[in-house]
Amino acid sequence: MKLTSLLHGIDCTLNGPQVQGEQDIKGIAYDSRLVKPGFLFIALAGHHTDGNKFVNDALAAGATAVMSQEKLTQEAISSIVVENPLAAMAQVSSRFYGHPDKNLLMIGITGTNGKTTITYLMESILNRAGLPAGVLGTINYRYGEHSCPAPNTTPQSADVYRILSDMVKHEQKSAVLEVSSHALSLGRVSGIEFDCALFTNLTRDHLDFHHTMEEYFQAKAKLFTNLAPGKKSFPKFAIINTDDQWGKTLAGLVRQATVVTYGIHGKPQVRAEYIRSSSKGTEFVLVAPQGHRKVHLQLLGQHNVYNALASAACALSAGIPLETVVEGLEKAPHVPGRLEKVEAGQPFTVVVDYAHTDDALMNVLTALKKLSPSRLITVFGCGGDRDRSKRPLMGEAATAQSDFVFVTSDNPRSENPDRIALDIEVGIRRQHRNNYQVILDREQAIATAIHMARKGDIVLIAGKGHETYQIIGDQKIHFNDTEIARKYLRDVHKHNVAI
Repeated sequence: MKLTSLLHGIDCTLNGPQVQGEQDIKGIAYDSRLVKPGFLFIALAGHHTDGNKFVNDALAAGATAVMSQEKLTQEAISSIVVENPLAAMAQVSSRFYGHPDKNLLMIGITGTNGKTTITYLMESILNRAGLPAGVLGTINYRYGEHSCPAPNTTPQSADVYRILSDMVKHEQKSAVLEVSSHALSLGRVSGIEFDCALFTNLTRDHLDFHHTMEEYFQAKAKLFTNLAPGKKSFPKFAIINTDDQWGKTLAGLVRQATVVTYGIHGKPQVRAEYIRSSSKGTEFVLVAPQGHRKVHLQLLGQHNVYNALASAACALSAGIPLETVVEGLEKAPHVPGRLEKVEAGQPFTVVVDYAHTDDALMNVLTALKKLSPSRLITVFGCGGDRDRSKRPLMGEAATAQSDFVFVTSDNPRSENPDRIALDIEVGIRRQHRNNYQVILDREQAIATAIHMARKGDIVLIAGKGHETYQIIGDQKIHFNDTEIARKYLRDVHKHNVAI
Protein backbone atom coordinates (compact mmCIF):
# COMPACT_ATOMS: atom_id res chain seq x y z
CA MET A 1 0.00 0.00 0.00
CA LYS A 2 1.25 3.50 -0.84
CA LEU A 3 2.45 5.46 2.17
CA THR A 4 0.19 8.41 1.27
CA SER A 5 -2.84 6.12 1.24
CA LEU A 6 -1.82 4.64 4.57
CA LEU A 7 -1.52 8.08 6.15
CA HIS A 8 -4.69 9.56 4.66
CA GLY A 9 -6.64 11.44 7.33
CA ILE A 10 -3.95 11.06 10.00
CA ASP A 11 -2.64 14.28 11.55
CA CYS A 12 1.08 13.98 10.83
CA THR A 13 4.08 15.70 9.32
CA LEU A 14 5.95 13.83 6.58
CA ASN A 15 9.63 14.63 6.15
CA GLY A 16 12.37 13.17 3.97
CA PRO A 17 13.39 12.75 0.35
CA GLN A 18 10.15 11.04 -0.61
CA VAL A 19 7.84 13.62 0.87
CA GLN A 20 5.16 12.64 -1.61
CA GLY A 21 5.08 9.29 0.18
CA GLU A 22 4.68 7.26 -2.98
CA GLN A 23 6.77 4.30 -1.85
CA ASP A 24 5.03 0.99 -1.22
CA ILE A 25 4.75 -0.12 2.40
CA LYS A 26 5.04 -3.90 2.60
CA GLY A 27 4.48 -4.35 6.31
CA ILE A 28 4.20 -2.71 9.73
CA ALA A 29 6.37 -3.39 12.77
CA TYR A 30 6.89 -1.74 16.15
CA ASP A 31 9.70 -4.18 17.06
CA SER A 32 12.89 -3.49 15.10
CA ARG A 33 13.73 -7.21 15.18
CA LEU A 34 10.65 -7.93 13.06
CA VAL A 35 11.33 -5.32 10.39
CA LYS A 36 11.78 -6.49 6.81
CA PRO A 37 12.65 -4.54 3.63
CA GLY A 38 9.90 -2.06 2.73
CA PHE A 39 8.38 -1.96 6.23
CA LEU A 40 7.03 1.00 8.16
CA PHE A 41 8.67 1.01 11.60
CA ILE A 42 6.65 2.62 14.40
CA ALA A 43 8.79 3.80 17.31
CA LEU A 44 6.80 3.45 20.53
CA ALA A 45 7.86 4.91 23.86
CA GLY A 46 7.19 2.07 26.29
CA HIS A 47 7.48 1.65 30.06
CA HIS A 48 10.83 -0.15 29.88
CA THR A 49 12.40 1.09 26.65
CA ASP A 50 12.00 3.64 23.86
CA GLY A 51 11.51 2.51 20.27
CA ASN A 52 13.42 5.55 19.05
CA LYS A 53 16.59 3.89 20.33
CA PHE A 54 16.13 1.15 17.73
CA VAL A 55 15.49 3.26 14.64
CA ASN A 56 18.95 2.54 13.23
CA ASP A 57 18.34 -1.21 13.71
CA ALA A 58 15.04 -0.87 11.84
CA LEU A 59 16.73 1.02 9.00
CA ALA A 60 19.48 -1.57 8.79
CA ALA A 61 16.76 -4.25 8.45
CA GLY A 62 15.25 -2.38 5.48
CA ALA A 63 12.60 -0.03 6.90
CA THR A 64 11.72 2.67 4.35
CA ALA A 65 9.67 4.85 6.70
CA VAL A 66 9.62 5.54 10.41
CA MET A 67 6.72 6.87 12.46
CA SER A 68 7.56 8.55 15.76
CA GLN A 69 6.83 11.46 18.03
CA GLU A 70 10.28 12.73 17.09
CA LYS A 71 11.59 14.02 13.75
CA LEU A 72 14.45 11.83 12.59
CA THR A 73 17.78 13.21 11.49
CA GLN A 74 18.33 10.51 8.85
CA GLU A 75 17.76 11.92 5.37
CA ALA A 76 17.43 8.69 3.42
CA ILE A 77 13.95 7.75 4.64
CA SER A 78 10.50 9.16 5.18
CA SER A 79 10.04 10.37 8.74
CA ILE A 80 6.43 10.59 9.89
CA VAL A 81 5.94 12.69 13.00
CA VAL A 82 2.73 12.11 14.97
CA GLU A 83 1.58 13.26 18.38
CA ASN A 84 0.38 9.82 19.50
CA PRO A 85 2.16 6.87 17.82
CA LEU A 86 -0.09 4.31 19.55
CA ALA A 87 -3.26 5.89 18.14
CA ALA A 88 -1.68 6.35 14.72
CA MET A 89 -0.51 2.72 14.69
CA ALA A 90 -4.09 1.54 15.19
CA GLN A 91 -5.27 3.70 12.29
CA VAL A 92 -2.59 2.64 9.81
CA SER A 93 -2.85 -1.02 10.86
CA SER A 94 -6.60 -1.08 10.29
CA ARG A 95 -6.10 0.42 6.84
CA PHE A 96 -3.10 -1.73 5.89
CA TYR A 97 -4.89 -4.96 6.79
CA GLY A 98 -8.13 -4.00 5.05
CA HIS A 99 -10.38 -3.33 8.08
CA PRO A 100 -10.78 -7.06 8.89
CA ASP A 101 -13.14 -6.40 11.81
CA LYS A 102 -15.77 -5.36 9.28
CA ASN A 103 -15.87 -8.97 8.00
CA LEU A 104 -16.21 -10.66 11.39
CA LEU A 105 -18.75 -10.83 14.19
CA MET A 106 -16.62 -9.05 16.82
CA ILE A 107 -17.06 -9.93 20.50
CA GLY A 108 -15.01 -8.14 23.16
CA ILE A 109 -14.88 -9.42 26.74
CA THR A 110 -13.62 -7.32 29.63
CA GLY A 111 -13.69 -7.52 33.42
CA THR A 112 -11.34 -8.70 36.15
CA ASN A 113 -12.20 -12.40 36.23
CA GLY A 114 -13.81 -14.91 33.87
CA LYS A 115 -12.66 -13.57 30.50
CA THR A 116 -10.63 -16.61 29.45
CA THR A 117 -13.29 -19.16 30.37
CA ILE A 118 -15.89 -17.17 28.46
CA THR A 119 -13.72 -17.23 25.31
CA TYR A 120 -13.77 -21.04 25.42
CA LEU A 121 -17.52 -21.14 26.01
CA MET A 122 -18.20 -18.63 23.23
CA GLU A 123 -15.87 -20.46 20.86
CA SER A 124 -17.78 -23.70 21.48
CA ILE A 125 -21.16 -22.03 20.88
CA LEU A 126 -20.07 -20.07 17.78
CA ASN A 127 -18.46 -23.09 16.13
CA ARG A 128 -21.68 -25.08 16.60
CA ALA A 129 -23.68 -22.17 15.20
CA GLY A 130 -21.74 -22.20 11.93
CA LEU A 131 -19.78 -19.07 12.86
CA PRO A 132 -16.24 -20.48 13.25
CA ALA A 133 -14.46 -18.39 15.85
CA GLY A 134 -10.96 -17.08 16.23
CA VAL A 135 -9.82 -16.21 19.74
CA LEU A 136 -7.33 -13.69 21.13
CA GLY A 137 -6.92 -14.38 24.82
CA THR A 138 -4.68 -14.88 27.82
CA ILE A 139 -3.74 -18.48 27.04
CA ASN A 140 -3.19 -18.25 23.29
CA TYR A 141 -4.24 -16.75 19.98
CA ARG A 142 -6.03 -19.43 17.96
CA TYR A 143 -8.17 -19.87 14.86
CA GLY A 144 -8.71 -22.88 12.65
CA GLU A 145 -5.58 -25.01 12.86
CA HIS A 146 -3.44 -22.05 13.96
CA SER A 147 -2.41 -21.50 17.57
CA CYS A 148 0.42 -19.64 19.29
CA PRO A 149 1.12 -18.70 22.94
CA ALA A 150 -0.13 -15.28 24.01
CA PRO A 151 2.59 -12.90 25.26
CA ASN A 152 -0.18 -10.44 26.25
CA THR A 153 -3.89 -10.87 26.90
CA THR A 154 -4.55 -8.27 24.20
CA PRO A 155 -1.66 -7.64 21.78
CA GLN A 156 -0.68 -4.30 20.25
CA SER A 157 -3.06 -2.94 17.61
CA ALA A 158 -0.74 -3.85 14.72
CA ASP A 159 -0.84 -7.48 15.88
CA VAL A 160 -4.59 -7.42 16.51
CA TYR A 161 -5.37 -6.23 12.99
CA ARG A 162 -2.83 -8.62 11.43
CA ILE A 163 -4.31 -11.61 13.25
CA LEU A 164 -7.89 -10.56 12.47
CA SER A 165 -6.90 -10.29 8.81
CA ASP A 166 -5.48 -13.80 8.92
CA MET A 167 -8.68 -15.04 10.55
CA VAL A 168 -10.65 -13.67 7.61
CA LYS A 169 -8.27 -15.35 5.15
CA HIS A 170 -8.80 -18.65 6.97
CA GLU A 171 -12.59 -18.29 6.71
CA GLN A 172 -13.38 -17.50 10.33
CA LYS A 173 -16.74 -15.80 10.71
CA SER A 174 -16.35 -14.43 14.23
CA ALA A 175 -13.65 -13.25 16.61
CA VAL A 176 -13.68 -13.36 20.40
CA LEU A 177 -11.22 -11.04 22.14
CA GLU A 178 -10.24 -10.73 25.77
CA VAL A 179 -9.89 -6.97 26.12
CA SER A 180 -7.74 -5.99 29.08
CA SER A 181 -7.88 -2.65 30.87
CA HIS A 182 -4.30 -2.03 29.74
CA ALA A 183 -5.38 -2.58 26.13
CA LEU A 184 -8.24 -0.12 26.47
CA SER A 185 -6.06 2.49 28.17
CA LEU A 186 -3.27 2.14 25.59
CA GLY A 187 -5.47 2.05 22.49
CA ARG A 188 -4.69 -1.52 21.43
CA VAL A 189 -8.26 -2.06 20.15
CA SER A 190 -8.79 1.47 18.85
CA GLY A 191 -10.94 1.60 15.74
CA ILE A 192 -12.29 -1.93 16.05
CA GLU A 193 -16.04 -2.10 15.47
CA PHE A 194 -17.24 -4.49 18.17
CA ASP A 195 -20.71 -5.96 17.82
CA CYS A 196 -21.01 -7.35 21.35
CA ALA A 197 -19.17 -6.01 24.40
CA LEU A 198 -19.33 -8.19 27.49
CA PHE A 199 -18.61 -7.19 31.11
CA THR A 200 -17.91 -9.89 33.73
CA ASN A 201 -17.10 -8.13 37.01
CA LEU A 202 -14.69 -5.66 38.57
CA THR A 203 -12.58 -6.53 41.59
CA ARG A 204 -9.27 -5.24 42.90
CA ASP A 205 -6.45 -5.76 40.40
CA HIS A 206 -3.93 -3.77 38.34
CA LEU A 207 -3.96 -0.83 40.75
CA ASP A 208 -0.22 -0.54 40.15
CA PHE A 209 -1.24 0.71 36.68
CA HIS A 210 -4.63 2.39 37.23
CA HIS A 211 -4.04 3.63 40.82
CA THR A 212 -7.72 3.68 41.82
CA MET A 213 -10.75 1.46 41.28
CA GLU A 214 -12.52 4.36 39.57
CA GLU A 215 -9.69 4.69 37.03
CA TYR A 216 -9.73 0.91 36.54
CA PHE A 217 -13.49 1.03 35.93
CA GLN A 218 -13.26 3.94 33.51
CA ALA A 219 -10.71 2.00 31.46
CA LYS A 220 -13.07 -0.98 31.22
CA ALA A 221 -16.02 1.29 30.44
CA LYS A 222 -14.37 2.51 27.23
CA LEU A 223 -15.33 -0.75 25.53
CA PHE A 224 -18.99 0.09 26.15
CA THR A 225 -19.08 3.84 25.77
CA ASN A 226 -17.39 3.42 22.37
CA LEU A 227 -19.92 0.77 21.31
CA ALA A 228 -21.96 2.40 18.57
CA PRO A 229 -23.45 1.68 15.13
CA GLY A 230 -20.79 1.56 12.41
CA LYS A 231 -20.38 0.25 8.91
CA LYS A 232 -21.83 -3.17 9.71
CA SER A 233 -25.55 -3.84 9.78
CA PHE A 234 -25.35 -6.00 12.91
CA PRO A 235 -27.00 -4.33 15.94
CA LYS A 236 -24.79 -3.58 18.94
CA PHE A 237 -25.23 -5.25 22.31
CA ALA A 238 -23.73 -4.59 25.75
CA ILE A 239 -23.83 -7.76 27.86
CA ILE A 240 -23.51 -6.77 31.52
CA ASN A 241 -23.42 -8.62 34.85
CA THR A 242 -25.75 -6.56 37.03
CA ASP A 243 -25.06 -8.66 40.12
CA ASP A 244 -21.81 -6.70 40.16
CA GLN A 245 -22.14 -3.16 41.53
CA TRP A 246 -19.79 -1.79 38.89
CA GLY A 247 -21.91 -3.56 36.28
CA LYS A 248 -25.01 -1.68 37.44
CA THR A 249 -23.13 1.59 37.04
CA LEU A 250 -21.85 0.53 33.62
CA ALA A 251 -25.34 -0.32 32.36
CA GLY A 252 -26.32 3.31 32.91
CA LEU A 253 -23.44 4.58 30.76
CA VAL A 254 -24.32 2.70 27.57
CA ARG A 255 -25.94 5.04 25.08
CA GLN A 256 -25.83 3.55 21.58
CA ALA A 257 -26.25 -0.18 22.15
CA THR A 258 -28.90 -2.51 23.53
CA VAL A 259 -28.11 -3.51 27.12
CA VAL A 260 -28.68 -7.17 27.99
CA THR A 261 -28.30 -7.98 31.69
CA TYR A 262 -27.36 -11.31 33.23
CA GLY A 263 -26.90 -12.65 36.74
CA ILE A 264 -28.25 -14.92 39.45
CA HIS A 265 -29.99 -12.46 41.77
CA GLY A 266 -33.02 -10.31 41.04
CA LYS A 267 -34.55 -10.36 37.58
CA PRO A 268 -31.84 -9.87 34.95
CA GLN A 269 -32.85 -10.74 31.41
CA VAL A 270 -30.66 -13.85 31.37
CA ARG A 271 -30.35 -15.68 34.68
CA ALA A 272 -29.72 -19.02 36.37
CA GLU A 273 -32.12 -20.84 38.68
CA TYR A 274 -31.92 -24.11 40.66
CA ILE A 275 -28.10 -24.24 40.74
CA ARG A 276 -26.58 -27.54 41.89
CA SER A 277 -22.90 -28.43 42.12
CA SER A 278 -21.08 -31.77 42.28
CA SER A 279 -17.61 -33.12 41.55
CA LYS A 280 -18.76 -33.72 37.96
CA GLY A 281 -19.82 -30.15 37.25
CA THR A 282 -22.69 -27.73 37.75
CA GLU A 283 -26.36 -27.92 36.80
CA PHE A 284 -28.74 -24.99 36.50
CA VAL A 285 -31.78 -23.81 34.62
CA LEU A 286 -30.99 -21.13 32.06
CA VAL A 287 -33.81 -18.57 31.94
CA ALA A 288 -33.86 -16.14 29.03
CA PRO A 289 -36.44 -14.31 26.90
CA GLN A 290 -35.95 -17.10 24.33
CA GLY A 291 -37.03 -19.79 26.82
CA HIS A 292 -35.92 -22.02 29.70
CA ARG A 293 -33.44 -24.91 29.40
CA LYS A 294 -31.55 -27.10 31.86
CA VAL A 295 -27.77 -26.85 31.44
CA HIS A 296 -25.24 -29.49 32.54
CA LEU A 297 -21.98 -27.56 32.74
CA GLN A 298 -18.70 -29.48 33.01
CA LEU A 299 -17.20 -26.58 34.95
CA LEU A 300 -17.28 -26.24 38.74
CA GLY A 301 -18.52 -23.35 40.83
CA GLN A 302 -20.96 -20.48 40.86
CA HIS A 303 -18.39 -18.21 39.18
CA ASN A 304 -18.58 -20.50 36.14
CA VAL A 305 -22.38 -20.22 36.15
CA TYR A 306 -21.82 -16.48 35.67
CA ASN A 307 -19.41 -17.24 32.82
CA ALA A 308 -22.00 -19.51 31.20
CA LEU A 309 -24.73 -16.86 31.59
CA ALA A 310 -22.51 -14.21 30.02
CA SER A 311 -21.81 -16.48 27.07
CA ALA A 312 -25.47 -17.40 26.68
CA ALA A 313 -26.59 -13.76 26.80
CA CYS A 314 -24.02 -12.80 24.18
CA ALA A 315 -24.84 -15.70 21.86
CA LEU A 316 -28.60 -15.23 22.15
CA SER A 317 -28.19 -11.53 21.36
CA ALA A 318 -26.29 -12.53 18.23
CA GLY A 319 -29.34 -14.54 17.11
CA ILE A 320 -28.01 -18.02 17.91
CA PRO A 321 -30.82 -20.47 18.81
CA LEU A 322 -31.23 -21.42 22.46
CA GLU A 323 -30.70 -25.13 21.73
CA THR A 324 -27.37 -24.39 20.06
CA VAL A 325 -26.32 -22.18 22.97
CA VAL A 326 -27.03 -24.94 25.50
CA GLU A 327 -25.21 -27.53 23.40
CA GLY A 328 -22.20 -25.24 23.11
CA LEU A 329 -22.10 -24.66 26.86
CA GLU A 330 -22.38 -28.35 27.66
CA LYS A 331 -19.79 -29.49 25.11
CA ALA A 332 -17.20 -26.80 25.86
CA PRO A 333 -13.79 -28.23 26.76
CA HIS A 334 -12.10 -27.73 30.08
CA VAL A 335 -10.04 -24.57 30.13
CA PRO A 336 -6.28 -25.04 30.66
CA GLY A 337 -5.22 -23.90 34.11
CA ARG A 338 -8.75 -23.20 35.32
CA LEU A 339 -9.63 -25.74 38.03
CA GLU A 340 -7.60 -28.20 35.97
CA LYS A 341 -7.30 -31.60 37.64
CA VAL A 342 -3.92 -33.32 37.82
CA GLU A 343 -4.33 -37.08 37.94
CA ALA A 344 -1.65 -39.69 38.67
CA GLY A 345 -3.63 -42.35 40.53
CA GLN A 346 -3.46 -40.55 43.89
CA PRO A 347 -6.24 -40.95 46.51
CA PHE A 348 -6.83 -37.18 46.76
CA THR A 349 -7.59 -34.38 44.32
CA VAL A 350 -5.09 -31.86 42.94
CA VAL A 351 -6.24 -28.88 40.90
CA VAL A 352 -4.32 -26.04 39.25
CA ASP A 353 -5.99 -22.65 38.81
CA TYR A 354 -5.02 -19.22 37.51
CA ALA A 355 -6.75 -17.35 40.38
CA HIS A 356 -4.51 -14.38 41.12
CA THR A 357 -6.91 -11.89 42.73
CA ASP A 358 -8.62 -12.19 46.10
CA ASP A 359 -12.05 -12.43 44.44
CA ALA A 360 -10.95 -15.16 42.02
CA LEU A 361 -9.22 -17.09 44.81
CA MET A 362 -12.32 -16.84 47.00
CA ASN A 363 -14.52 -18.09 44.13
CA VAL A 364 -12.31 -21.10 43.49
CA LEU A 365 -11.98 -22.00 47.17
CA THR A 366 -15.75 -21.68 47.65
CA ALA A 367 -16.36 -24.00 44.69
CA LEU A 368 -13.93 -26.58 46.05
CA LYS A 369 -15.33 -26.44 49.59
CA LYS A 370 -18.76 -27.33 48.23
CA LEU A 371 -17.26 -30.68 47.23
CA SER A 372 -16.84 -31.42 50.98
CA PRO A 373 -13.15 -32.40 51.01
CA SER A 374 -11.62 -33.84 54.18
CA ARG A 375 -9.17 -30.94 54.06
CA LEU A 376 -8.52 -28.12 51.61
CA ILE A 377 -4.81 -27.36 51.21
CA THR A 378 -3.83 -24.29 49.20
CA VAL A 379 -0.53 -23.26 47.61
CA PHE A 380 -0.37 -19.68 46.31
CA GLY A 381 1.75 -16.56 45.97
CA CYS A 382 1.49 -13.07 44.48
CA GLY A 383 3.30 -11.54 41.54
CA GLY A 384 6.06 -9.01 42.01
CA ASP A 385 6.05 -5.50 40.52
CA ARG A 386 2.26 -5.60 40.57
CA ASP A 387 -0.56 -4.27 42.74
CA ARG A 388 0.56 -4.72 46.36
CA SER A 389 -2.85 -3.88 47.83
CA LYS A 390 -4.37 -7.23 46.87
CA ARG A 391 -1.69 -9.31 48.63
CA PRO A 392 -3.08 -9.12 52.20
CA LEU A 393 -6.58 -9.68 50.82
CA MET A 394 -5.42 -12.88 49.12
CA GLY A 395 -3.79 -13.97 52.37
CA GLU A 396 -7.08 -13.42 54.18
CA ALA A 397 -9.07 -15.34 51.57
CA ALA A 398 -6.68 -18.29 51.43
CA THR A 399 -6.35 -18.89 55.17
CA ALA A 400 -10.04 -18.23 55.90
CA GLN A 401 -11.24 -20.76 53.35
CA SER A 402 -8.47 -23.39 53.55
CA ASP A 403 -7.48 -25.85 56.24
CA PHE A 404 -3.82 -25.17 55.54
CA VAL A 405 -1.97 -22.76 53.26
CA PHE A 406 1.52 -22.72 51.83
CA VAL A 407 2.53 -19.15 50.94
CA THR A 408 5.08 -19.32 48.17
CA SER A 409 6.58 -17.39 45.27
CA ASP A 410 4.68 -16.66 42.05
CA ASN A 411 6.50 -14.45 39.52
CA PRO A 412 8.55 -12.25 41.87
CA ARG A 413 10.13 -10.34 38.97
CA SER A 414 12.40 -7.64 40.43
CA GLU A 415 10.89 -7.77 43.93
CA ASN A 416 12.29 -9.68 46.87
CA PRO A 417 10.06 -12.77 47.40
CA ASP A 418 10.39 -12.31 51.18
CA ARG A 419 8.84 -8.85 50.87
CA ILE A 420 5.92 -10.22 48.85
CA ALA A 421 5.30 -12.95 51.42
CA LEU A 422 5.35 -10.39 54.24
CA ASP A 423 2.65 -8.39 52.43
CA ILE A 424 0.53 -11.55 52.22
CA GLU A 425 1.09 -12.29 55.91
CA VAL A 426 -0.32 -8.89 56.87
CA GLY A 427 -3.76 -10.12 55.78
CA ILE A 428 -3.33 -13.48 57.49
CA ARG A 429 -2.45 -11.83 60.80
CA ARG A 430 -5.54 -9.63 60.58
CA GLN A 431 -7.54 -12.85 60.81
CA HIS A 432 -5.38 -14.15 63.69
CA ARG A 433 -4.68 -17.30 61.70
CA ASN A 434 -1.73 -19.63 62.05
CA ASN A 435 -2.78 -22.32 59.55
CA TYR A 436 -0.01 -21.53 57.10
CA GLN A 437 3.67 -21.91 56.31
CA VAL A 438 5.91 -19.82 54.09
CA ILE A 439 7.97 -21.86 51.61
CA LEU A 440 9.29 -19.47 48.98
CA ASP A 441 10.63 -22.16 46.65
CA ARG A 442 7.49 -22.88 44.61
CA GLU A 443 8.47 -26.42 43.67
CA GLN A 444 9.22 -27.26 47.29
CA ALA A 445 5.90 -25.75 48.38
CA ILE A 446 3.98 -27.86 45.86
CA ALA A 447 5.90 -30.99 46.85
CA THR A 448 5.25 -30.39 50.56
CA ALA A 449 1.51 -29.84 49.98
CA ILE A 450 1.21 -33.03 47.93
CA HIS A 451 3.09 -35.12 50.50
CA MET A 452 0.89 -33.63 53.21
CA ALA A 453 -2.35 -34.62 51.44
CA ARG A 454 -4.34 -37.69 52.44
CA LYS A 455 -7.34 -39.54 51.04
CA GLY A 456 -10.29 -37.21 50.48
CA ASP A 457 -8.24 -34.00 50.57
CA ILE A 458 -8.10 -31.36 47.83
CA VAL A 459 -4.86 -29.55 47.01
CA LEU A 460 -5.27 -26.25 45.16
CA ILE A 461 -2.21 -24.79 43.42
CA ALA A 462 -3.24 -21.24 42.55
CA GLY A 463 -1.93 -18.19 40.76
CA LYS A 464 -0.15 -19.38 37.62
CA GLY A 465 -2.64 -21.74 35.98
CA HIS A 466 -1.69 -22.33 32.35
CA GLU A 467 1.61 -20.43 32.57
CA THR A 468 4.73 -22.42 31.74
CA TYR A 469 7.32 -20.07 33.20
CA GLN A 470 8.43 -18.23 36.30
CA ILE A 471 9.97 -14.75 36.16
CA ILE A 472 12.72 -14.25 38.72
CA GLY A 473 14.65 -11.01 38.38
CA ASP A 474 15.23 -10.55 34.67
CA GLN A 475 15.21 -14.30 33.98
CA LYS A 476 12.25 -16.25 32.58
CA ILE A 477 12.67 -19.90 33.49
CA HIS A 478 10.52 -22.89 32.59
CA PHE A 479 8.04 -23.69 35.34
CA ASN A 480 4.70 -25.43 35.00
CA ASP A 481 2.54 -26.08 38.07
CA THR A 482 0.88 -29.07 36.41
CA GLU A 483 4.21 -30.68 35.51
CA ILE A 484 5.61 -30.12 39.00
CA ALA A 485 2.48 -31.53 40.64
CA ARG A 486 2.53 -34.60 38.43
CA LYS A 487 6.21 -35.17 39.23
CA TYR A 488 5.51 -35.45 42.97
CA LEU A 489 2.21 -37.26 42.51
CA ARG A 490 4.11 -40.09 40.83
CA ASP A 491 6.15 -40.44 44.01
CA VAL A 492 2.94 -40.59 46.07
CA HIS A 493 1.45 -43.21 43.73
CA LYS A 494 4.59 -45.36 43.90
CA HIS A 495 4.57 -45.15 47.69
CA ASN A 496 0.89 -46.18 47.89
CA VAL A 497 1.47 -49.11 45.52
CA ALA A 498 4.47 -50.24 47.58
CA ILE A 499 2.40 -50.18 50.77
